[in-house]
Amino acid sequence: MRSPESKLLERSRLRELRAGLDSADKVVVFTNGCFDLLHAGHVEYLDFARRQGDVLIVGVNSDNSVRRAKGPGRPLVGENDRMRVLAALECVDYVVTFDEDEPAGLISELVPDVLVKGADWAHYISGRDIVEEHGGRVVLAPMKEGVSTSTLIEHIFNVYGGGIS
Repeated sequence: MRSPESKLLERSRLRELRAGLDSADKVVVFTNGCFDLLHAGHVEYLDFARRQGDVLIVGVNSDNSVRRAKGPGRPLVGENDRMRVLAALECVDYVVTFDEDEPAGLISELVPDVLVKGADWAHYISGRDIVEEHGGRVVLAPMKEGVSTSTLIEHIFNVYGGGIS
């Protein structure tokens, strides 16, 4: 089993990794997200994504990107820790961070064979055009009902009233 640290990928090495995976005839799957407060819904989603090919690469929004998308109180967990936790999952092969609001740039560098997004994103999938132009496919993953980071935050706030002792 690989160590989580060996799964952390510098973005500058993405094309080199992709070339090696191409020469090994590996089907590359990509997904992305904030992954703040990892929960069962995330794990099921990532496991589903991994089953779509041979290698799963996960793009993680940087802290700045999460703040722009979710507001000043997020993320709750810093990007290095979020990446390390994701890398510890057996179904995840590589983790790379991105600072943009959307992963289209990262997707154009990687050009995955399969792009996986949650079914809740069916209305708009960043990078879909890039993947499909290169003969890849987009797969919508089923979502675990009633489980989300926002729901967890709301529950904690309701139970503890903003103060945990």
